[in-house]
Amino acid sequence: MTITQLKYTLAIAEHKNFTKAAEKCFVTQPTLSTQIQKLEDELDVIIFDRGKKPIELTDVGRKIVFQARNIVNEAERIQDIVDQQKGFIGGEFRLGIIPTVMPTLLPMFLKNFIKKHPKVKLKIEELTTEEILTRINEGHLDAAIAATPLENETIKERVLYYEPFVAYIPDNHRLKDKKTIEVSDLEIEDMLLLEDGHCFRDGVINLCKTFKDQAEDSFQLESGSIETLIKLSNEGLGMTLLPYLHTLDFREKLSPNLRHFTEPSPAREVSIIYHKSELKMQIIDAMHNVISGIIRGAIAFQNVEIISPLSK
Repeated sequence: MTITQLKYTLAIAEHKNFTKAAEKCFVTQPTLSTQIQKLEDELDVIIFDRGKKPIELTDVGRKIVFQARNIVNEAERIQDIVDQQKGFIGGEFRLGIIPTVMPTLLPMFLKNFIKKHPKVKLKIEELTTEEILTRINEGHLDAAIAATPLENETIKERVLYYEPFVAYIPDNHRLKDKKTIEVSDLEIEDMLLLEDGHCFRDGVINLCKTFKDQAEDSFQLESGSIETLIKLSNEGLGMTLLPYLHTLDFREKLSPNLRHFTEPSPAREVSIIYHKSELKMQIIDAMHNVISGIIRGAIAFQNVEIISPLSK
């Protein structure tokens, strides 16, 4: 068997279609099909059930794919070892970023990073934390930027910065006259939240000490974007909490609605994360240095209390 055959196998397992897998691998479908047939003949097993639509793995096929992913990942790391030995910072680098970090952090560091390291070919995706962990463990991402700590034994974390929570309080809200707020002021009943799947939502819920299982008729409104939460808050539907970087470009009209917490400010920890066996450390180090250098000028808060992003 060959590494190429194993790569074809992984592509079919991912796309569940021979034609799509061939396009992904930049070969013709007959070429891909022939190689898979040769692999099955050599192993004397059927890896894919071609009678199903979409194509499914057989029981033994699932075990082969699991091992093939490990073999292909390790083979690709040979080039990483050479690059690291030479001090070369370049090549493809697949990066995931969570939705509540992507729109604020990416514009801050991307141009600077590309200018400093033009040989790195970045491929960036906006993904939830759950999607990021899956893709890192499957070898589809080299690293990611997410809220931590994640308490995952296969993942290493390097802190980039601590980002305080900031309250957005509309004019008609019970807390509108307070210059700063306490965590004890928060009530989940009048809090607008991001929809399920966002780790920032879980951080807000963990912060609200008064949070309990709500009655079925309790009002609760959720949205997929922070911008929508702000608009809903302006309509008098409740308050919301924002990551600090989201407030830096607030229009003058909206700024008076912001309230900071008394210290220690509740904050989230944002880190660059990667698999414990990752070898593209020269690129990870470079990215960590660029982001850390830029963010120091934007966030000066030191006295913070880290709020867990994990659902509890």
